[in-house]
Amino acid sequence: MRYLPLTDPDRQAMLSVVGASSIDDLFVDVPEAARLSGPIAGLPMHASEMAVERHMSALAARNTVAGQVPFFLGCGAYRHHVPASVDHIIQRGEFLTAYTPYQPEIAQGTLQVMFEFQTQVARLLGTDVANASMYDGSTACWEAIGMARRITKRAKAILSPGLHRHYVSVAKTMAKYTGDALDTAAPTLDDDFGIDSLIAKIDGETSCVVVQYPDILGRIADLSALAEACHANKALLVAVVTEPVALGAIRSPGEMDADIVVGEGQSLGVGLQFGGPYVGLFGCKDKYVRQMPGRLCGETVDAEGKRGFVLTLSTREQHIRREKATSNICTSSVLCALAMSAHMTLLGEAGLRRLADLNHLGAASAADRLAEVPGVELVNTSFFNEFTLKLAKEARPVVRALADRGILAGVSLGRLYPGEGALANGLVVAVTETTTEDDVEALAQALAEELA
Repeated sequence: MRYLPLTDPDRQAMLSVVGASSIDDLFVDVPEAARLSGPIAGLPMHASEMAVERHMSALAARNTVAGQVPFFLGCGAYRHHVPASVDHIIQRGEFLTAYTPYQPEIAQGTLQVMFEFQTQVARLLGTDVANASMYDGSTACWEAIGMARRITKRAKAILSPGLHRHYVSVAKTMAKYTGDALDTAAPTLDDDFGIDSLIAKIDGETSCVVVQYPDILGRIADLSALAEACHANKALLVAVVTEPVALGAIRSPGEMDADIVVGEGQSLGVGLQFGGPYVGLFGCKDKYVRQMPGRLCGETVDAEGKRGFVLTLSTREQHIRREKATSNICTSSVLCALAMSAHMTLLGEAGLRRLADLNHLGAASAADRLAEVPGVELVNTSFFNEFTLKLAKEARPVVRALADRGILAGVSLGRLYPGEGALANGLVVAVTETTTEDDVEALAQALAEELA
């Protein structure tokens, strides 16, 4: 709870400085009809600090806590263990700011962290360069579509059916104002990633093809042929990674010749946090770096030859003429990027590969067990730590029933794709290193009872 130290005399002193007689004078530009006419109905005028804390604690206790029950939710946000040392590092006073380090001479530590973060992300995604982070994965995805339009001078983007529904929604919202044409469709409940269908759609008007890897159903595919088809038509391949831990086990999109690779970095060092704040990842080929949104930190030497760090490239409209800007993104998620960088540094390459192995082994074991349940069919033949089940009943009420029994069973496709009857029985299940054998067995037995 915030402590507000200002007294009435303090407020009067501040109002007198700006020439206002009351707080209400500060809102004279707000139309009368838009102002509250009195107290908000149903809320008490005053409550003690203790009473408010007790009320809020009671409300919070109504939530089902991810760490206290069998937990299989994924679809873009994953529960991984975050070492205590990550929180210790990001809470150091030198780092505890969300603001931009405009002055390199007094922000060398922050700039070095951003430089290291960029290096780690570029190696993870398999790209030549990476920027100092974006807001989150969905906005990074849209920025990639816009970047492809600037590079190709075309405005038709093909979005894979396997791209996360929320990412598609963000792109549709932004495309209303840019005029980009988006080719979208819902996924089908089968094992086909859809590479051939995407290739068939590419034509001379296509700016880019956007694919999620692994996709929303957990499916994995070799993107090389798709990249080749894009380049043959002078279009770009954009790959979206929502679970970066996967890249400790499978080939990175950059290795398969993707031109732009974006993603969500929450899995590494950042908790679930009720949906945010998270950290967007953005990498690309070196030849496109001047069209990359956001900021890029670089390494240099000072007049005495000592190593130093600077803002090397910043193509946002706050720094350059608006018509020359690549994006109106105003900042980056530096604190979350610091958390991700700290976690990746603690893991190292060997640690990340070991973490990925643990995730995949756990998921493979869980998929085998759950596929034994009568009325459950495993859709994927290949996956990392997330797979899709086809239930004999509609998945959404089954998930609701299991939640009432203290099991968060996964994400029903009926919730992500309301109105898509062919997907109603689909259930996406995620398994991480935090999932135990007892958790899987509890889910298997509860599913068997609900589907009986």
